[in-house]
Amino acid sequence: MPNQREITADFKGKRRPDNPIKTLGRIFSYYKHCRWMFIVAVLTILVYSAATIGASYMMKPLVAVLEQSDILPDAKLAKYLALIIGMAAMYFTAVITNYFLNYLMLICSNRVLCELRKDMFNKMQALPIKFFDTHTHGELMSYYTNDIDAIREMLSGSITQLIISCTSIVGVVTMMLILSRKLFLIVIVLGFLVFYTVKIIGKKSSRNFSRQQKAVAAVNGYIEEMMAGQKVVKAFNHEEACINTFDELNEELCGAATRANTYSNIIGPIMNNLSHIFYAITCTLGVLGLVTTGSVLIAFLGYIRQFADRISQISQQFNFVLLALAGSERVFKLMDVEPELDDGDVILVEGENGEKFWRVPCKDGSFTDIPLVGKVELHNVDFSYDGKKTVLHDVSLYAKSGQKIAFVGSTGAGKTTITNLINRFYDVDSGEITYDGIDVRRIKKRDLRGTLGMVLQDTHLFTGTVMENIRYGRLDASDDDCIEAAKIANAHYFISHLPEGYDTMLESDGANLSQGQRQLIAIARAAVSDPIVLILDEATSSIDTRTELLIERGMDSLMEGRTVFVIAHRLSTVRNSNAIMVLEHGKIIERGDHDDLIHQKGRYYDLYTGMFELS
Repeated sequence: MPNQREITADFKGKRRPDNPIKTLGRIFSYYKHCRWMFIVAVLTILVYSAATIGASYMMKPLVAVLEQSDILPDAKLAKYLALIIGMAAMYFTAVITNYFLNYLMLICSNRVLCELRKDMFNKMQALPIKFFDTHTHGELMSYYTNDIDAIREMLSGSITQLIISCTSIVGVVTMMLILSRKLFLIVIVLGFLVFYTVKIIGKKSSRNFSRQQKAVAAVNGYIEEMMAGQKVVKAFNHEEACINTFDELNEELCGAATRANTYSNIIGPIMNNLSHIFYAITCTLGVLGLVTTGSVLIAFLGYIRQFADRISQISQQFNFVLLALAGSERVFKLMDVEPELDDGDVILVEGENGEKFWRVPCKDGSFTDIPLVGKVELHNVDFSYDGKKTVLHDVSLYAKSGQKIAFVGSTGAGKTTITNLINRFYDVDSGEITYDGIDVRRIKKRDLRGTLGMVLQDTHLFTGTVMENIRYGRLDASDDDCIEAAKIANAHYFISHLPEGYDTMLESDGANLSQGQRQLIAIARAAVSDPIVLILDEATSSIDTRTELLIERGMDSLMEGRTVFVIAHRLSTVRNSNAIMVLEHGKIIERGDHDDLIHQKGRYYDLYTGMFELS
């Protein structure tokens, strides 16, 4: 979570949209999913604009009829009524088309947002673990809530109004040119004033809307983090410090939002006042003889009012557009993040008898099939998360098929990092990791991870039934497979005693279960995936000693014939490992089985006898 100084410093940079035209273009590209409906909506808008402009033009012949004195009263009345009916028909057409165009644009906007959210979610599934390690959950959720909400406001209302206003302005300007070129000079002056006003205020407003969206993400991220850690906050009396930090973030959000909306909201009043001023000027010049007839002046004044109204409508949508541009820029920057690269050419295939093997392409175009046995080796591996601090240095080890390898050492020694590299959540900086003799960087990540089973210390359960959470390990697993996996993990007994057994619904990350029960379900989920390599990262850390012994007995059959990597602080859980690796500061300082390491009387001996405690 970034601190307040980092966030404030970031706000002081250039935060307005880099290229608003390009951003708008990317948004409009999503209308391809409802192309024909959008085209019909635009055509309806043109009809609506033509109807409103035509209705305004009817004022000229209406006034002209009243000015005529050389026709009979009955004929004048009939002509006047005909013009009134024509005007009413145009306004009725405008009402009908306005309803349909708003209905069509609403459908289009929802389709665009649907596809946009779909692309965002698909993109997140393709992002590397590193991205999620460096962004808070609240910040990520802000993309789907605040930023998408800002885009929704623009698409559902602002875009429609902007298209109507722009097409109407084109029509109004054309009609004003037809009526009086002299009076149109006033409109040109008004247009220049409007353009420069919008340009000056728009820059300031746009910059602050970008700051506002970033501040919202920071506030959301901090709230999510504090809610998740509320027990820790209260246990250490950290409430006041949390409140102070939140106040700083909230004040930054308040300031950015205030500045952004202040600049955008003053455009409306400025436009209205300018329209009143130019309306009065037009009246004065018309009376002074700049036009020849009252009918032309009346019609032109109507267009001046209509022109000002459309400008005012554009200014009213200005803040929604700027907010949406800021949100869109954040969304598209997310979509432009480099996805997780997977340039592997080795795939996992299954033979006729159910055996699995790696299909390795050769330079001559042929393939070599290597049996999947789960042999893992690390050769002189170096790794750093940030490119500065080395986490692993010259690490070498091997795990033959069916062996159980344990990692022990202080927190931060690099134990979990090794398992992250085996899974290719990260790639090594130098050295090599091989799987059945194949560099893991050559293996398709989906196939690689499909052969690995992981049970992490931090268990996550999804909203759904117990059965569905176990089946998450292998989606095509039958109910019997899931139940058998639960029995192996020693979870069947407590699941059977839940209110609805395996059909019991789990919500809020399994809040209705104990931590130990959640861990047991996670172990069952790994068991049902039937992996050839099993990684247990503090898998029994949340389980009492008695349950841990039962699990170890139940997992003996699961481990049989599989390569197993175990990370544990409880050294009693690694005694029966084939090899124990003692890590410190990213290096393996001792290796051997339990008896060998006890005989050496080194660091492992100190840990096991209690002379040295793991941190």
